[in-house]
Amino acid sequence: MTNYILIDFENVQPNNLDVLKHHSFKVCVFVGSNQTKIPYEIASVMQSLGDAAQYVKISGTGKNALDFHIAYYVGELSSKEPKAHFHIISKDKGFDPLITHLKSKRIKVQRENDIAEIPVLRLSAATSNDEKISAIVKNLLGRGQSRPRKVKTLSNTINSLFTENLSESQLAALVEELQKRKLIKVNSSNVSYQLPRNL
Repeated sequence: MTNYILIDFENVQPNNLDVLKHHSFKVCVFVGSNQTKIPYEIASVMQSLGDAAQYVKISGTGKNALDFHIAYYVGELSSKEPKAHFHIISKDKGFDPLITHLKSKRIKVQRENDIAEIPVLRLSAATSNDEKISAIVKNLLGRGQSRPRKVKTLSNTINSLFTENLSESQLAALVEELQKRKLIKVNSSNVSYQLPRNL
């Protein structure tokens, strides 16, 4: 299973790409037609990632030219690798309706404002349950009414959120922590939610 990071470089110029060196991500930096310079720090990390990193230079201009390119790449890559995870790094909320649609087609895609918000990176850097629970709650809030209704589905959702790197005992502990914090209620195998309105 591949994890793709697609960076909207017109919108976000990350200064923390080096955190990716310890993870197996494929990184695509989408560069606007009017952007002529890449900071050394970014170019250096991209080069160190080798075949796992590439630049996509947009040839045309227009309000959403770069966004459409990212949408195209997600569509093309997901058709080749239906089990892949996609992380769009952009502060542009215009991606969100597309992401909702893609999720309805069972494509695993999320938008984050920064690379550090990618759940598996937050988890690997997490020093407390607070950070883990925060990442889970943020994801559940974004699901609206389509939140998991069974404990098993919730566990699968959490595992997927952290790119399927959690053991059964870790998942059980996180579900138990959600209950302790009164964020969820479990009745038999059914789950109901008492989430905050926002984080």
